[in-house]
Amino acid sequence: MQEWSNEFSEDCSVILIGMAGAGKSTLSPLLAEKLGWEHMDTDAVIESYYGRPLQDIVDHLGVPEFRKTEEYIVSGLGVIRTVVSTGGSVIYGPKAMERLKSLGPVVYLRISSETCLQRVGCGANRGLAIVPGQSLESLYEERIPLYEEYADFAVDTDQCSPDECVEQICKWLKSKEANKVKDI
Repeated sequence: MQEWSNEFSEDCSVILIGMAGAGKSTLSPLLAEKLGWEHMDTDAVIESYYGRPLQDIVDHLGVPEFRKTEEYIVSGLGVIRTVVSTGGSVIYGPKAMERLKSLGPVVYLRISSETCLQRVGCGANRGLAIVPGQSLESLYEERIPLYEEYADFAVDTDQCSPDECVEQICKWLKSKEANKVKDI
């Protein structure tokens, strides 16, 4: 995992990354409420941009073009005091990830491949950016190193409840703030 270079502060955002089924959409509003911040879902931003459901966009554009579009849209985000829930494929866009990391710490919501398969199933109607013929298990294995590369912190969301995950993230964020105060 790459260490987040900026210290945690109220002038940043917190970014959630991970596979479909990891809990990004569930934890984003819970963490935002705990921090007293807003939350946003980059998949919803993409849907708003196109005025169509995410699965329709992926189907229409195809996976390679969807990933380029996702990178373009996400690399233009400018938010503070916001918990940002990303699409699982955002990690394929270096410019998008560079932008997200500049906004604040990136938290990887980690789940086992078994849990991913159980929660996502075939991925129908999830807007899953998967190449035709590729298995969900293969996609999982392909993405894990990228999530780990960009993450500043990881939480095993299949090992604890959503509230416990939020507490772990908040505890980590507070430790980053405590380190900032000690360094002054």
